[in-house]
Amino acid sequence: MHTPDARADHLQARARNRLHAAPPPRVIEIGDVTAGIAVPERGGVRFFSSGRDFDPLDGLVFPSVEKAAKAAQDRLAARRAPRRHTASPHSDHVRPDVAFDLHRTAYAR
Repeated sequence: MHTPDARADHLQARARNRLHAAPPPRVIEIGDVTAGIAVPERGGVRFFSSGRDFDPLDGLVFPSVEKAAKAAQDRLAARRAPRRHTASPHSDHVRPDVAFDLHRTAYAR
């Protein structure tokens, strides 16, 4: 069996191992929405998205988990904000001051 000294040596060697010394990946949640995970790497954390709303952030490196979470939160807030609709040159808008006859328009009379 293992002696107490052998177990202590094993734990010390494991603590020196780079894989065991690095902080674990962190799940980033914004409210009840899982935005993605932040995986530690040299220079910060790399963000991996878990939903389409966060895909523009996928693969970016942030200086900290907190910065990655803030970016995800800002992204979600921007997606949920009411959008202003602007007239596009390709849309067919009906002006309210013009009489509109659906039957005539649909059947081109």
